Amino acid sequence: MTVVFAYDPTSAFNDGVLDLLHDAGCRVMPWSQLGSISPDLILTASENIDVPENGCPVLVLPHGVGFHKFVPDSRSSRQRLSGVVPDSLLETGRAWLALSHPDQEGQLLLAHPKTAGRTLLVGDPCFDELRAGLEHMESYRRALGVADGQQLVVLSSTWGPTSLLGRTPDIAERLLAELPYDEYRVAAIIHPNVWAAHGSWQIRTLQAAALEAGLLLVPPVHAWRPVLAAASVVVGDHGSVTLYGAALGKPVLLAAFGTDAVPGTAIAALGDAAPRLDPRGGLRDQIEAAVRSHVPDRYVDIREQAFAEPGQALPRLRTVLYRLLRLPEPPAAPPRALPPQRFERRPQQVTSWLVVTSVETGEPPARPRPRPRPRPPGADVAEDAIISLCRFPAAVCPTAREAPGTFVHLACDEEERDAHLIESASVIVRRRPIRTVVSAQSWVHDTLARFPGSLLAAVSLPDGGGLVGLRDGRVVEAVGTGHFTDPCLLAAAVYTRLRAGRPLVGAVTLRLGHLEEGEVIIRPSPSPSSSPSPSSSSGRLTADAE
Repeated sequence: MTVVFAYDPTSAFNDGVLDLLHDAGCRVMPWSQLGSISPDLILTASENIDVPENGCPVLVLPHGVGFHKFVPDSRSSRQRLSGVVPDSLLETGRAWLALSHPDQEGQLLLAHPKTAGRTLLVGDPCFDELRAGLEHMESYRRALGVADGQQLVVLSSTWGPTSLLGRTPDIAERLLAELPYDEYRVAAIIHPNVWAAHGSWQIRTLQAAALEAGLLLVPPVHAWRPVLAAASVVVGDHGSVTLYGAALGKPVLLAAFGTDAVPGTAIAALGDAAPRLDPRGGLRDQIEAAVRSHVPDRYVDIREQAFAEPGQALPRLRTVLYRLLRLPEPPAAPPRALPPQRFERRPQQVTSWLVVTSVETGEPPARPRPRPRPRPPGADVAEDAIISLCRFPAAVCPTAREAPGTFVHLACDEEERDAHLIESASVIVRRRPIRTVVSAQSWVHDTLARFPGSLLAAVSLPDGGGLVGLRDGRVVEAVGTGHFTDPCLLAAAVYTRLRAGRPLVGAVTLRLGHLEEGEVIIRPSPSPSSSPSPSSSSGRLTADAE
C-alpha cells in the first residue's frame, strides 16, 4: 500500500501546507497530476476540493468537531455547512462523510438530504488523543515553563470577523496587563486559517506588546494539543478548540460567539451553557470566578452530544479504511490513541515589570505563615510585617496610580531594550549572578551611575541571595528561598520598607499574590563598599519618589 499527498495550491489557505508536508517527510504529488492517476481511495480533510473523476471512494474527515459552523461558499455568494461535500459528489455515490456522533446523521439529512446513506460513524481521533493527554497535564505545563501554583490561561480563536481575535484583537495584551505575572501564564491558540491568511510576521507584529509581556504564541499544527491539555482555563469562541476544552472538563469563558454557529449542535449548546467574558469588565476577576466556580462535569452533556464512544476512533477508522479499500483488515490489534507529544517552548523573557506592593501587620487572614527558621546576624530588628507584592509586565502595563497604602515602582532588567523604560525605572536588576561580592558591589555602583534616575540596583549572588545598592550609597544583602531569590523581588522588599518608613535591616515576610509566602532576610553587606557613592539629588527615596 502506497500513500501519497496532494494539496490544492489555489486555496486561499494553502500557505505553509507544502512546507508542513515536506517537514513530515511526505511524498507530495503536484495537484495538476492528480487527474492522471488511479488511486484506490482518497482521504481528505477538506470538503471544498475538486476530486479526480476516477470512481474511487472519497472519505471526508472533519477538520473540526462535527458540522457546527456556517462558512462562505467559494463557489457562490452564499454560506454553506462546513464539512459537507457538494451534492454533485454525493450523487456519484463515491463520497463518505465521517461522523463523530450518530446524531450528526440526522443533522445532515435535514440540511442535505443527499447525504442519506453516505455517513460512517468513526469518532474523533483528535479528542481521543486529547483525553489521553490529560494524564500528562503536569508534564506539559513544565515544558511550557508553568510553575507549580501558576494558572495557564489559554486563548482560543477561530477565524473570521466574529472570532475571538476578530472581535477583541487586544485580548491577550489586556489579560497580561491585568493578571499578576507570577501567578499566571497566557498562551494563544489561533486557527490555521488566520496564520495562512495573514502570515506569521503579521500575527507577531499585531501581538508584539503581548509577546514582550510573556504571551506564548502556539504554532498552528500539533503544539496546540498539549497546550490545551495543560490549560487551567480556556477563553475562547465558537471554534472547535474551545469545544474540545469544554469536553476535557476545563473551565471555559466565551469572549466571542459568532452567529455562524449552527443551532442544535454541541457548539451551540456550549454557547448557551458557558459564561461570557465581558471585555469591558475586570478580566482578572472574571477569570478567577470561572476557575473558582467550575466543576469538572459541567459540560458532560455537551461532550456526550459531540463525541460517541471516546477512545474507539482509531480502531473504527482503520475498519472503515480497509472496508473502502476492499481489503481484509489485518489481524493485529488496532492502534491506540497516544497522548500528544510534549511541546517544549518558553515565552519571551519579560525584562520590565510594574511592581505593586503594600505592607500589612499581623497575621494575614486565613493564610498559613511560613515555618520560622533561624535568622542570621543582622536580622534581629525585624518587625511583624508582611509585604504583599504583584508584578505586571511593563510592556502592557507601564504605569499605575498608587492607591492608599500601596507603593508602585518600575523595575527593569539590565537587558531591557526599551531605553524609555529602563531610563524611567526606579529599580535596575541583574538576574545573572555575579561571582563575588566585590564585583557585585562594583556592578551596583556602575549601574546607579549609568542610570541616574534609578533609586536601587539589585544583582543575584551565586548562593541564592542578592546585593541591593541604594542611591545614598548604602548596600545591603537580601537573602530569600525558593522563588524569592529573584533580585527583582528582593529589591521590591527593600524598596517597600524604605517607602513605608520601616527599618531597612531585618526579616520580612513576602507574599507573592496568591502564590506563596516566603521570608526574606535583609542585612548589611558582608563587606564595605570601596566605591564612592553615586549620590544625586534626584535619588532621594521619599514617600513621593514616584
